[in-house]
Amino acid sequence: MNSTIKDIDIIELGEKGREVSSPWSSTILLVKLTSADGKVGFGEAPTTLMTLPVKESMKEVQRVFSGANFFDVEKNVKEFYRHSFYLSKSMEATSALSAFEIASWDLIGKELGSPVYNLLGGKYRESVRAYANGWYSNCVTPEDFIKKAKELVSHGFTAMKFDPFGPNFDTISHEGLANARNIVSGMRDALGDKIDLLIECHGRFSTRAAIEAGKALEDLHPFFMEEPLHPEQEFGLVEFKHSVKVPVALGERLLNKVDFARFISTRLVDVIQPDLTNSLGILEAKKIAAIAEAFGIPVAFHNAFGPIQTAATLNVDYTIPNFLIQESFEAFWPDWKKNLVKSGYKLENGYFTLSGKPGIGVEIDEKILTDFRTDGMEPFDKVEPPWVVSGTYKQ
Repeated sequence: MNSTIKDIDIIELGEKGREVSSPWSSTILLVKLTSADGKVGFGEAPTTLMTLPVKESMKEVQRVFSGANFFDVEKNVKEFYRHSFYLSKSMEATSALSAFEIASWDLIGKELGSPVYNLLGGKYRESVRAYANGWYSNCVTPEDFIKKAKELVSHGFTAMKFDPFGPNFDTISHEGLANARNIVSGMRDALGDKIDLLIECHGRFSTRAAIEAGKALEDLHPFFMEEPLHPEQEFGLVEFKHSVKVPVALGERLLNKVDFARFISTRLVDVIQPDLTNSLGILEAKKIAAIAEAFGIPVAFHNAFGPIQTAATLNVDYTIPNFLIQESFEAFWPDWKKNLVKSGYKLENGYFTLSGKPGIGVEIDEKILTDFRTDGMEPFDKVEPPWVVSGTYKQ
């Protein structure tokens, strides 16, 4: 066995001519690690309006991982930490490093002939409950949301996340509050109490507006409200939690276990949402989940990008006692992204299952890697930010 990383390929994929900017459909960043024995591991990094910066950061990580032993996950991550002066504050750097960390685990599993979840403590569950996201493109009115939500229920989903706040940003108008209330109440009436409604705020509000939005919805019993405040205004979460009786979820913009420990220990969050592709990968995810478990906090991993991220995340979901629910965009990806992975996991009747194959468990379609290889920024819309579901950032 030769566990040296021999070759590193940094890959950007995208669909030429696609004009819609969104992290779940426009571009994807992968790293392909090849061992001296010819085994291959894949990792993924996020791209939301930072495709090229992350891609360049991956080249910096490459200099540390080239020739390294892929079994030495802790050592290799810490070695980049030693060199990367701004790592703890740079999502571009942590995202790049996360991709290499995930690919290392994929190689470790393949070298040992084991799925990664068996190397992380084994299965705590046999399947993973999913909630749908990305489903409400072009939804503006309550009727728009209700129609598409009923389709999700017919496909087996028992939970769905959505952003009902239109173009409101920082502040929210009386009309914005009324419309959000009408959307959520309409869905609650149409779907009943057995369907969980997760409210996405996208970190768009100041404290006062977040509280207004939360109070407008709290009697409709949302499963949680995600990122109700601008992420840098974490001090406002204390006032929000004192004012609004809805669980707070956040974490996709936190970069490591220390960030999460701060939010968890100060009781600023009720549900944590780490993202494996920007918070240092699989092993760090286990550590973050353990910190949360010690405080009785459940985990619902953020998962908005591609199938490598999904497979890696599911391997962790399988193993943690405090798992809550798993985000899923799979059904709403463009075809090229759906077809990138030929096998590895399934999403049926609102639940994920893994194949049990070695590594993170997926088989890549090499033709997609060739046909959709690209180089450049993702599309840009001057009106609609890339973090919203397309067609919803309007009155």
